Amino acid sequence: MEPVRQQHDAFQVAGLTVRTTNREENDPAGARIGALWNRFFGEETYRSTPGRTGDARIFGVYSGYESDAHGAFDVTVGVAVSGGTGSVPIEAGSYLVFAGQGEMPQMVIATWQRIWQYFEANPEIVRRYRSDFEAYEGPDKVAIHIGVS
Repeated sequence: MEPVRQQHDAFQVAGLTVRTTNREENDPAGARIGALWNRFFGEETYRSTPGRTGDARIFGVYSGYESDAHGAFDVTVGVAVSGGTGSVPIEAGSYLVFAGQGEMPQMVIATWQRIWQYFEANPEIVRRYRSDFEAYEGPDKVAIHIGVS
């Protein structure tokens, strides 16, 4: 399934954040993202985040890129907020949206594999590596937005 190009306005997400790399995430001993999601739901962070907007989706935001897919980056699991300290800005701009549906976490992993394969096969499409995000509309449905030039 081909991605859909969409324009997005800027918005902000607040929640819990870790810094990691794809290399660390591929090693179960060093992986941090799964534990971040567990903590987010275990502590019910989505209920206590101040400034939450009416957007009911849960977000996984990738930002603070050191370089590209090989460098370190921040992952924030959170909700859309109207601003405030510690929120992460999602840049306005053009995004390729990759849809995924199915059982977690295999569905998200498979969608990211499709994304990496897509960019390998289409080197003329340039990722911005500024802000990318996963938007969850339910426990088995995600739309992953990758910022492109």
